[in-house]
Order: sequence, then C-alpha cells, then structure tokens
Amino acid sequence: MDLLKKKILNEGEVYEGNILKVDCFLNHQIDCVFLHEVGKEFHRLFKDEGVNKILTIEASGIAIGAFVAQEFECPLIFAKKTKTKNIAGDVYTTEVESFTHGKTYDIMVSKRFLGTLRGLIQLVKDSGAELAGCGTVIEKGYQHGGDKLRAEGIKVESLAIVESMNHETGEIIFR
Repeated sequence: MDLLKKKILNEGEVYEGNILKVDCFLNHQIDCVFLHEVGKEFHRLFKDEGVNKILTIEASGIAIGAFVAQEFECPLIFAKKTKTKNIAGDVYTTEVESFTHGKTYDIMVSKRFLGTLRGLIQLVKDSGAELAGCGTVIEKGYQHGGDKLRAEGIKVESLAIVESMNHETGEIIFR
C-alpha cells in the first residue's frame, strides 16, 4: 500500500533496537481518514474469505480493527492483556511477546465472543473458529514471523513489509 509506505517514510521514526514509531498516525494519534483507507484495503484483500469477525489485540489494534470491521460490517473482538472484572468466566488465553515493549503478556478473549499473530491464531484455534487469514498493517519482515506463517499455509496480508531500518540514518527499506 503506497499510501502507508509514504506515511511511514514521512512521519515514522526509527529508534535503536529496530523500533519503528508510527504513533503519530496509527496508534496514539489516529489518522481516521488514513485508517478508513486501511480498512478498505483489508476488505479488498479478504472479501472472499467469509470473514464474520475481526480479532485484534489491545490497545494499538483496536482503532485499526474498528475500521476493518466497519468495512466487513461485522463485530470487532479484541484480546485483552489483563483480566478485568468485566471479562470474568470462561476465556481463551495464550501468551504473546511484545517486541516493542520487551514484555510477555497473557492475552485473553471471552469464550462468549469466540499480539501477536501467533497468539491470536492460537486463540482462534482454541475457540474452534476457522481462521480466514491474518492482516497486518506493518510487518517486520526481518523477524520472519509472517514468512513462517505463510509457509504453514496461513494467508497473511501485510500492507507494508519493513525489511530493515537504520536508527542512525532513519533509513527504512521495504520488501
């Protein structure tokens, strides 16, 4: 998605440790006009897959997921990172590692409604639902997670794949 690549190059910031900050348009300050285009693109990529629910992880995935769910005219479910009083009872749980935060989280989704892709995929499998595919806005190609999922036969669509970044020069190379 050329629009996304331009936004990353113009507004993203590269930090040491392979951190790409895109919080000025994607997950802290949200560019709703742009996310509407993201939602339309994911709909184009998955419209023939029988999608009837969108699953994402809190917090960064919620805004993106909402625009995608709107395009599919279906509910959005988000996995929570902490158990709260309003998510008691039967839940599917799995452990995910946040590369950005350097932490491991137990994420959960209430069984009533059904961080990483692997963890969300496990939640889908545990629920007995059928995985239509995985969509990511920005894939970290140098981590090879998407490649491994594709090798397993899972449909993975990424709107931009970052192959490498240099925090000293700010250079970002896309696949």
